[in-house]
Amino acid sequence: MSDFGGMEDLLQDFLQEANDLLSDVDNKLVDLEKMPDDRALLNDIFRGFHTVKGGAGFLNATELVTLCHLTENLFDRLRNGELELTAELMDVIMDATKGVREMFGELGQLVQPQPADPAVIAALKGVLSGEGVVAANGPEPVQHATSVSQAPASDLGEPDWNALHAAVTGEAPSVAPAKSEVITKAEAAIVEAAITPATVASPGGAAAFGRRATDRPGGQPSSARRAEERSRENTIRVDTSRLDQVLNLSGEIGLTKNRLTSLRADILAGKNDSETLHALDQAVSQLDLLVSDLQNSVMKTRMQPIGRLFQKYPRIARDLARQLGKDVELVLAGEETEVDKTMIEDLADPLIHLIRNAVDHGVEMPEERQAAGKPPKSLVRLEARQEGDHIVLIIADDGKGMNAERIRAKATEKGLISEEEANTLDERQSLNLIFMPGFSTKTQISDVSGRGVGMDVVKTNIQKLNGSIEIRSEPGKGSVFIISLPLTLAILPVLLVLLGDQPFALPLSLVREILPIEQSKIQEVGGKETLVVRGEVLPVITLARLLGWPLERYPEYGVFMQTAERSFILAVDSFAGRDDAVIKSLEDFRPKGVAGVTTLSNGQIVLILDMKELLSDLGQHSDFGSAVRALDFA
Repeated sequence: MSDFGGMEDLLQDFLQEANDLLSDVDNKLVDLEKMPDDRALLNDIFRGFHTVKGGAGFLNATELVTLCHLTENLFDRLRNGELELTAELMDVIMDATKGVREMFGELGQLVQPQPADPAVIAALKGVLSGEGVVAANGPEPVQHATSVSQAPASDLGEPDWNALHAAVTGEAPSVAPAKSEVITKAEAAIVEAAITPATVASPGGAAAFGRRATDRPGGQPSSARRAEERSRENTIRVDTSRLDQVLNLSGEIGLTKNRLTSLRADILAGKNDSETLHALDQAVSQLDLLVSDLQNSVMKTRMQPIGRLFQKYPRIARDLARQLGKDVELVLAGEETEVDKTMIEDLADPLIHLIRNAVDHGVEMPEERQAAGKPPKSLVRLEARQEGDHIVLIIADDGKGMNAERIRAKATEKGLISEEEANTLDERQSLNLIFMPGFSTKTQISDVSGRGVGMDVVKTNIQKLNGSIEIRSEPGKGSVFIISLPLTLAILPVLLVLLGDQPFALPLSLVREILPIEQSKIQEVGGKETLVVRGEVLPVITLARLLGWPLERYPEYGVFMQTAERSFILAVDSFAGRDDAVIKSLEDFRPKGVAGVTTLSNGQIVLILDMKELLSDLGQHSDFGSAVRALDFA
């Protein structure tokens, strides 16, 4: 075996560059399908494959070189006008890029790639030899099923274990698990590459490169091993100018520290004249500014452009639309908007769900659109922008929209809510019913949707990021999903409220207004306390009741709060101001309803309340007393 010394660094550099190149190629392929005569696009795609092939050859990844070489030759024919780009030919090209990405994954595991799918190779060779286009694994029309038991079999090529069991035991086979609607294998590979740069570190070191994976039949690494490798990824690309800024601020803080040390020595020596005290005040103020600037600069090193995630979705939307027989264009905007790196990773699944939902549920078939006076091509827009201390994501489509009355009826039919509850819901609350577990308007189950788990996952994941999601829809015009997220997960703007002498922190993103509460204006409606605010009847919930504490006197102040599901007034005793909380998680001891803790300037530890969790089980939080005692509040 040859010496692989230094190969790990070279391999990691190759994978990082090649993944970016292939992502760019995927986007340009979607554009090329709309503009098949664009020579510049063809040249860019050709150069991308040529660069990947060169790096793969240097690493002796023969199978990757073979696949890239065939695809490169195909693009050369297209450049020279010897081939015409058709939808069927584009399917073959997309299958080839998918194979290249799968090989990147194997290289990331320090194993030489397995040969590409024979059907893909045969399709490429068939096109190059002039035999015509034979789709390898192109999108097939969705086969709708009337029951879960008719769902398609697994695409992993595994035996039908239920049928085998029935043959051996004579019993009727159990219902086969339906194919997941969440993310297909191809989409999972694309998104994984978007949010997780390939890693090459392993206990085996460079010598492991060249071995074939034996974790499972076919030489593919096991899912457990892939998950382990992904969890190790903790690197981030940072612009050197930002690091230079951090370095400069660190130097300034060092100089200010020296100045404070000198002043401290003077004061200890008895020099406490007004000039010395003024110099001390200036030095402390300077240190305060520098520390704030340093904190902001360090936070910026965690920020990444969301375009690195967005650029994966045109390919997903294109493949799904082709599978469903629809003509859909995904328009991206605000790709330069920067968000916290960890947030980008957690946004992958919700955005896929919403894009798939727009393509499958939202937009109509071309003939339906024409009959309604719309253009045959549907538009889905994915946009990101920063508004104040929040990031706003918008997923909009120009499809058929949602009918609030139909949603209420479907939720009642499925037993998710009662008829009495349905009658009390306004349009916004009715639209939010689609986030309930088990809700689906589909009467037939397919590979894409119908099981009522997608939107529930979206809501859950957005809430984990301390965000909110809002729906706006007009029947016949389209739907808009608006996601609002904090700028970063490490620092959370909070409102400090008091219950007696005990402070608690509320996420400022949920606070709309602070108002005085006059007990004489509290009215009971349906056995619940309410308060009328500018004509709107809002329920009043005391913080003491939420935490399971005794109510010694009725609170004098209210915090008008709004979550994705409800608006209400939280009654509190008083306020201690606003603060930017540096969140510290509770690893070993986390009471329900607590998002984390923060430390005030006086050293006091304060609980940051998770309002959504508290409201989900109103009044069942007696463990707060033990939480406060355990944290040793001063």
